[in-house]
Amino acid sequence: MVNTDQPYRENPLLRLSYNLIAPLYDLVIERPLLKARTKSLCALPSDVAEKVLLSGAGTGLDLPLLPTLHRYTALDFNLAMLSRARPRGTGLQVDWVLGDSMALPFADAQFDHAVLHLILAVVPQPAQCLSEAARTIKPGGTIIIFDKFLRPQQRAWLRRALNPLSRRIATRMDVVFEDVLREVPGLQTVSDVPLLAGGWFRGIVLRKD
Repeated sequence: MVNTDQPYRENPLLRLSYNLIAPLYDLVIERPLLKARTKSLCALPSDVAEKVLLSGAGTGLDLPLLPTLHRYTALDFNLAMLSRARPRGTGLQVDWVLGDSMALPFADAQFDHAVLHLILAVVPQPAQCLSEAARTIKPGGTIIIFDKFLRPQQRAWLRRALNPLSRRIATRMDVVFEDVLREVPGLQTVSDVPLLAGGWFRGIVLRKD
């Protein structure tokens, strides 16, 4: 299933860069982020089988860390990334979807939980990405986020200076989570904890009203 309405196409350079870096992606981020990923994913229930969306699944680094009882849908806009993710899904129930996190090809309230790891600071429209995740989970469901965010009014001159280039080829460095959340009604913050790099990377759990 592929959605033909794909806002990510507004940044063709980003699509090209992820095609090129897919083989190197794991070498760069797997080990440094392992502990933080693991802690974030502890927010998933481990006692009741449910349906979980992995929005922006990338090369599947989360997959070996996931509880085996759930049914997962792993979505990414990059075929090279999904191809690398598939072997990591061994032992899990996984449906693979090529699609856009900002225009999810699913009906409303399809999932119990959504995992957004390192995707809100990549997409051109983070509020749209979060809104789509909220749309597709059931009332009472959770959105589990792990990403790098600036704090409100945080200056971070170097990150902001690098952002015009980094957002074109890999990731954004100027996303303020509180600004993103303000644009998506109906979500309540359950927890928000620093996970890495002095709190630049945060683990956030949201619940849908």
